[in-house]
Formats: sequence, C-alpha cells, structure tokens
Amino acid sequence: MTADAAAGETAGKPAPAGPSRRSLIGWGGAGLALGAAAAGGTAAALRTGGDASPAALTGDAVPFHGAHQAGIATAVQDRLHFAAFDVTTTDRDALIKVLREWTAAAARMTAGHEVGEGATGGLDELPPDDTGEALGLKPSRLTLTFGVGPGLFEKDGKDRFGLRDRRPKALVDLPAFPGDNLDAARSGGDLCVQACADDPQVAVHAIRNLARIGMGKVAIRWSQLGFGKTSSTTPDAQTPRNMMGFKDGTRNVSGTDTAALDKHVWVGEKDGPAWMTGGSYVVARRIRMHIETWDRTSLKEQEDIFGRDKAEGAPVGKTRERDEPNLKALLPDSHVRLAHPDSNNGATILRRGYSFTDGTDGLGRLDAGLFFLAYQRDVRDAFIPLQSKLARNDALNEYIQHVGSAVFAVPPGVRDKDDWWGKALFA
Repeated sequence: MTADAAAGETAGKPAPAGPSRRSLIGWGGAGLALGAAAAGGTAAALRTGGDASPAALTGDAVPFHGAHQAGIATAVQDRLHFAAFDVTTTDRDALIKVLREWTAAAARMTAGHEVGEGATGGLDELPPDDTGEALGLKPSRLTLTFGVGPGLFEKDGKDRFGLRDRRPKALVDLPAFPGDNLDAARSGGDLCVQACADDPQVAVHAIRNLARIGMGKVAIRWSQLGFGKTSSTTPDAQTPRNMMGFKDGTRNVSGTDTAALDKHVWVGEKDGPAWMTGGSYVVARRIRMHIETWDRTSLKEQEDIFGRDKAEGAPVGKTRERDEPNLKALLPDSHVRLAHPDSNNGATILRRGYSFTDGTDGLGRLDAGLFFLAYQRDVRDAFIPLQSKLARNDALNEYIQHVGSAVFAVPPGVRDKDDWWGKALFA
C-alpha cells in the first residue's frame, strides 16, 4: 500500500477497502502479488520489500507494492502455506473481479490489517469480511506471492479466457523425470499463492481468506504447510538445515545481489512476453524423504552423498561452509557436485524451500520431506536441465522421491493502488 494510505491507517481504524458487506453478501476480495524489489541497500529494501529490509529483523510488515513481488528475494520467513487453485468459473470478467479483490485484500493483510470491514464490524445478520484468526497478531513479515499455471491459458484444448496467445514460451510443461512418482492430486494448478510469514497462523489466515473470497470462482486444488526454512536469501545469516540434518542453501542467490537476481531470477525486457517483465518462474516440488532409511545410514555415507560434512557444512577437504568446493574432490554422484552451477553451464536457481511433516503413511513411516521452491528467469535453462541431471545420477535419489509438481509464471509486482495482480496479462 502507498505511504499515504499506510499513514492514514496508522492514525485510526483502517478504512474499508473494496465493496462493503452492505452491498455484497460476503466480501469478495483478496489479493496478492507483493511488490518487492531486491535492490541492494536498506533504502531500496524499504521501498520494495527486498532482503535487506529492517522488517526482516523486526517481524513487521513487508511492503506490498514494488517492481517485483515480495516473497521471492525477500528474507525467507520461518513458515509457509502454499496453495494451488483451480479456476472454476468460465467467465473472464468474474475471474478479473476475483483478482482485483484479491489484490485489495492482500495489500491489507500484508500490512497487518483485517480484510474489508474486519472480523467484527458490519451487520450482525451477515458473515464478517475477515475470518478473524489473525486478530491481535503482528504482520509477521507476511508476503503473498502469486503465479499463473499453464492451465489458465489452455486446458483440454480450450482457450478458456482468451489468453492462449499470451502464454510465455518459458512456461513449459515439465517433462517426466526419472524416479518421479507424482500424485495428480498434489500437482498442477491454474493459480498459486505462496504465503510466507514468521507466524504460521498469519500465513494460514491469508490463504483461508483468499480462498473464501474466491469461493465459487476458484477452488483450492492442493496446499502444503511448511516449517523450518531450508534455504536462505541472506548469506550472512545462519544457514538452515533440512530434515536430513544437513545445511541447505549455502550457495543460494542473495536477496541483495541485484546483478545475480537480474541474471538468474527476474524476467528481462527481451525475454518476453511484456506482461512478465520483472516477474519470474517458480517450480514447486513436493519431495518425500525416506527418513527411516536415512536415519540408519552411516555418517560417512551421508556426508559422501551430500559432499559436505554434517557439522559445519564444509565441502569435502575444506574447513568452512562457504569455502568454494573442489568439485573433483567430491564423489561423481554427490549432490553438491552434480547441483553446482559449474557442473551445469552456470545454471542457477533461487531456492526457497521448507520442511514438512504430514503425519504418517499408514505403515508407521513419517510422511516428511522437503517442499522445494525454485525461482528462475527461465525454467528451460535452469530447473529442467538441473533436475534432469540430478534425477539420473544423484546418490541422494535412494533416499528421496518427487511426489508432487507444479510450475507457474509469477508476474511482476503490483506497482501502486491502481494496479492489480494480472492486470497486464488481461489488458
């Protein structure tokens, strides 16, 4: 939201945004796409929600408007609620209305405000505009990052919303990789919403309200809760560990490295189409870890598989985590050697993954693993060739399996209060 609007809401009770319950039965709006440019320096981060923002230290609000959506280069929060939606309406205008209302609601929720007239205001005879479970909670650095899946452009051979010719060439259907065991119920989607926050209730509240606002027009296809971030966009911070106990994300793209972001993450003007300039592409993969088998594996074998020591995270033959690995000193099938940019013609992705545990599989084994999120400038040049190599050669494959998959085009940020998520796409 703009500085003027934020100042006005600080002074008193936030003014209603969008249609009131006096004109609608149930509010109809929620939003999304965060504006956050990962420009270097604190001043730039304050304007765009980038990694260097003081919000990363205080747990306050991440700015909503900007050149890029927040939640990509933004300092990674502790919790995730990711949801993929199917668009159920066939009415283009109805879909646009949902997206506009989503944007209005997202701007309020990321600022820590209630949706519409709130959870307790308005007429007693009608449902409240906000579900209320985030009342009294801080914004907790909530970011909402939205994407568009291939099915929005064409499904079953039909040009559903007159968008078929606007599908980016980079938004390709992912190939079948060796070892994949994908569950259709956990894959795909016309739209996606990535809600990240330092408070899980704040993230869940955001997805819940977006789904409620879109009811009858969109429906959640699948969703995933995540905890314990497994990668970081702040290299000076402690590198987190995954469910296997190893540090993950050591060589991740920094949220303040504008040159690297422009080269590897943000879509450029010449990449096309124009409505994607400043955006990115995200691949979401649900990776099941065979925890029980891994836990019975010797420490030496675990370290050989990753190519790093477990205690410090240092590459083989090195002493510190961020020492440059000598790839030839690593086993040919070690994860670090195979995934390193130098082994993949410089291919680089921005990782933003989270651990998950979803009960057991009915056989006494944990349904646990990594919900892997990879942002990149072009899926064809980054994730696809990288995963093709890993799927065929990585020693880690004995202990993991990819069971869910989706790819989305993530538009640029919402520029101001007159902009809305998807506006350039539908123009």
